Amino acid sequence: MYDELKYWYLRDHKLFRILSFSQIRQLCIITGFKKAAKGEIIYFSSSEVPRIFLLKRGAIKIVSVDENGEETIKDIIQKGDLFGELTLETDKQANEYAKVLSDEVSICSFLMSDFENLLLKHPGLALSYTKFVGLKMKRIRNNYSNLVSKDARTRLYQFLKDWAEREGIAADGHITIENYLTQNDIGQIICTSRQTATQLLNEMEADGKIRYSRKEIVIPDINALFIG
Repeated sequence: MYDELKYWYLRDHKLFRILSFSQIRQLCIITGFKKAAKGEIIYFSSSEVPRIFLLKRGAIKIVSVDENGEETIKDIIQKGDLFGELTLETDKQANEYAKVLSDEVSICSFLMSDFENLLLKHPGLALSYTKFVGLKMKRIRNNYSNLVSKDARTRLYQFLKDWAEREGIAADGHITIENYLTQNDIGQIICTSRQTATQLLNEMEADGKIRYSRKEIVIPDINALFIG
């Protein structure tokens, strides 16, 4: 059963579209598969067996831990995204982990050594992978740039706008986002305290810019997020 799941997961991913059906079948042999529940740790950067992961369903947060033990959410991983040793190099200085945010996730994974061999066999796949990782790194750099140049309110507005564009469901003139983040998570993402994140969310709700609950965030007018 898992082989069939792996086949369909890989076939549907844009990274592997250049491969034939038979090549994807062969790829299933070296692909791991697992499901995990909310709160589970999927990946540590210090792992002795480095892997590359593909998220098929759900949401995961990548948490960076500094030398003082302070945690910051580095990235939110969503359906179709890759995480793990994406540069194909093990960074012994990095200290980060991946934790499940949604109720359940489905993940495919490759040993880094197996994935490197796969790229060597398929130059077209290697090119697609390079572009995929390049765009991901550019997005992360832009996020860091926003953290440096904008205040907390603007960072929150931008984060909600990006989240709505990626995962929001539009209906009846408004956008609804399934909320799998705590207010502490949101504070970490925009690099502020939970108290400040809570205050800003409460202000937005009082102004009618959002309707916030633990289960969902409703944005009546996404353009209003940029009205002071």
